[in-house]
Amino acid sequence: MTAPKKLFIKTYGCQMNVYDSERMAEALGPSGYTEVSSPEEADMILLNTCHIREKAAEKVYSELGRLKGLKAAKPDLKIGVAGCVAQAEGEEIMTRQPLVDLVVGPQSYHRLPAMEARARSGEKVLDTDFPEEDKFEALKSRPKARRGPTAFLTVQEGCDKFCAFCVVPYTRGAEVSRPVDRIRAEARDLVERGVREITLLGQNVNAYHGEGPDGRDWTLARLIRELAEIDGLARLRFTTSHPNDMDDDLIAAHGDCAKLMPYLHLPVQSGSDRILKRMNRSHDRDSYLRLIDRIRTARPDILMSGDFIVGFPEETDQDFRDTMRLIEEVQYGQAFSFKYSTRPGTPAAERPQVAEDVKTARLAELQGLITTQQRALQDAMVGQTVGVLFEKPGRQPGQMVGKSDHLHAVHVEATDIAPGDLRQVRIIASGSNSLSGTLI
Repeated sequence: MTAPKKLFIKTYGCQMNVYDSERMAEALGPSGYTEVSSPEEADMILLNTCHIREKAAEKVYSELGRLKGLKAAKPDLKIGVAGCVAQAEGEEIMTRQPLVDLVVGPQSYHRLPAMEARARSGEKVLDTDFPEEDKFEALKSRPKARRGPTAFLTVQEGCDKFCAFCVVPYTRGAEVSRPVDRIRAEARDLVERGVREITLLGQNVNAYHGEGPDGRDWTLARLIRELAEIDGLARLRFTTSHPNDMDDDLIAAHGDCAKLMPYLHLPVQSGSDRILKRMNRSHDRDSYLRLIDRIRTARPDILMSGDFIVGFPEETDQDFRDTMRLIEEVQYGQAFSFKYSTRPGTPAAERPQVAEDVKTARLAELQGLITTQQRALQDAMVGQTVGVLFEKPGRQPGQMVGKSDHLHAVHVEATDIAPGDLRQVRIIASGSNSLSGTLI
């Protein structure tokens, strides 16, 4: 019998990395690993990295520097770097930080058990290939432990859009969609293990075109309707989408599929046609706004979320004002906003850059507007009745916390609720980042 070993995974970045970390832990389970909550306990440490933001690689190197003392105290400790920084930096990571034992890209983590065995024998191991075999199929044998009431499920990876600011096509590769039968089997397995809400993930999830049981490519809308038939699955969500792939059927699904929640993250990045063209976004301001109108016609109560980049190369004050006007028109319930940061190897990195103080000022102004909108829409929930899927106890005794249909955090005072319960709640107050309510 393999001696028990302890694994610590630190996850950076997006929900897909959270999903990948879960699968890496599962992959290493048969090798005797169980997860622990601190690096000091671990026999192996994995940093699952993200390469989207500025200085992402340097943050990883800083984290590795902090692990030097731990490695010196525990010479048998194995340290690995996974994810998109691993894919982008590859051998450079081992050159700069000799304490690293293995480097694995996001398409190869199903090979971790073999890599770990080689690392245990003293070998330095690097795998940043884009292998032909299906990593999900290689990992389909999963431990049947109970899960929390919500889970992520990757259905699509990679991106073919080549936005001028983005490294995803280089680190995750071309768009690939998983077959319907494999997604359905994984979803059923999750539900059997206690999951009631599944968020379908993809770098460009609404470009999903996986092979269906009829041998034809299915759209995301058709996949959602298929998964909605699973008994015990109460809710479905999906993220992240591109406006160009929001087809008629997917818009219609928001109106006619009861399990698809009224929340949509649909990044626009800028409200300036000039900047959108420079970003290679392949949509313009008007087409985005018309799309929002169509979505709200199908589902009037939908909460819209977006992404914004301020200070993109050559962005003028007028370009920024155009973005602010778009935000005012859409009225977002949530948004993620960032200062533009150069990503080596992308087209935008070679263009004239906006001054850092200008980017900082624009970001503060934009976030102020988003916060105002977010709070107004949240305050408008007071007095309404919403469905809440409860996930865990709150900070106060007798308190339970969950997420509403619109993804708002909601807490109630009740002793007869368990994680996984889906209840109707009347909202009675709106706080800075959450709602409070009473059970109906």
